[in-house]
Amino acid sequence: MHPLTTRRSALRALGSAALLAASVTVPSATAAVADERTSRPSVALDWYDLTAATIAAAGAATQITNNRTWAISWLAAARATREVPPGVDRRDFQDAALASAVHDALLALVPSRIQELDAALRTTLDRVPDGLAKSKGVAAGARQARLALASREGDGLDPASVNAAFTVPPAAPGVWQPTPPAYAPAAQYGNRLARPFLLDGPDQYRLPAPPALDSARYRADLAEVRAYGAVDSTVRTALQTETAAFWLGSSLTLYTEPLRVALARSPRFVPARAALVALFHIALVDTQIATSDTKYAYLRWRPVTAIRAGTIDPDPDWTPLHVTPAHPDYPSGHNTYSGAAETILTGLTGPRTGPFELTSPTAPGVTRTYTAWSQLSQDNEDARVYSGIHTRSADVAGLALGKRVAGHALRSAERLFGVS
Repeated sequence: MHPLTTRRSALRALGSAALLAASVTVPSATAAVADERTSRPSVALDWYDLTAATIAAAGAATQITNNRTWAISWLAAARATREVPPGVDRRDFQDAALASAVHDALLALVPSRIQELDAALRTTLDRVPDGLAKSKGVAAGARQARLALASREGDGLDPASVNAAFTVPPAAPGVWQPTPPAYAPAAQYGNRLARPFLLDGPDQYRLPAPPALDSARYRADLAEVRAYGAVDSTVRTALQTETAAFWLGSSLTLYTEPLRVALARSPRFVPARAALVALFHIALVDTQIATSDTKYAYLRWRPVTAIRAGTIDPDPDWTPLHVTPAHPDYPSGHNTYSGAAETILTGLTGPRTGPFELTSPTAPGVTRTYTAWSQLSQDNEDARVYSGIHTRSADVAGLALGKRVAGHALRSAERLFGVS
């Protein structure tokens, strides 16, 4: 399907508020935050920041579980705010509904943060005038939180299920084996056993097989990562080393600020803002499920294994710049995440935005400036090669898979946001 057709389909599914969110130019982030009638702060931004803080302080150990927390909380908010009862103030109802939905879902999923969540809810509701709009909004949010939580019960995305045991096959050329220095057991195998939000199944967009070991493409892949990804590389530039370090950390953490930028710069319609956050994280949950399906279907060995023990000029002492994660090479999970994020942000806010600054916990003191969502994807593609932990083919394939899964989410959005 043509990208423009996909975008139009998504916008129709999200309704007129989302259509405006994707097509109206907002002069500044400050203008987007202020209510059209009052100076009341943006409840969507307040609860976005609170969700990020909640997960940072007491979230799960597994990234996909934290994406699930975002997805459930903001799906409830999008549903709760979409239809306003007759005879009540729209903004008062939607502010109360969003706060109530996110509060109740987060409280169920991260109960250790009860004091912070309850205090934030009181702060939000104190700003909303007492009356039917407020009481009905709180009730709508609570109801949609209960429904969203119930719909995802037992979906296999808890940390124990995500890291289900995997039996490593015997060593053979091309076959994944635990990697140095820890030789840790395989991680994230259980993702491919989990229940997606929108995909028909984990293998719906399974990628074709990676390049054959004796192909020119694979030999070029391995030569590139051997040269540019070694800890003692003599060809990797300082900027390339910085790129590897900058994008080394959790994709969830690194994309929290870009999504917030998109949220702050979108028009101020509450349902559209909630839908943007919900669809972003729903697509990312499904993307990570699809990623593990392809990874464990093909079990392609990592560059460190191929270079140390492979058949092409083996070098038993070769060491990557960064420690290799404990799962197969193909495709790159960082890049599936990036491809999906780019697709959702482009589909709902357009391909470019005003310049914004981004920092990374794995590159202290470094600030990068971006103006297009695709620039983040390009850096991710390069970074995993410069880190020495992925081949270029795994990165390119990862971007493609993420874009396909996110495109599916955009086309299927109508299934998510109906009010029951």
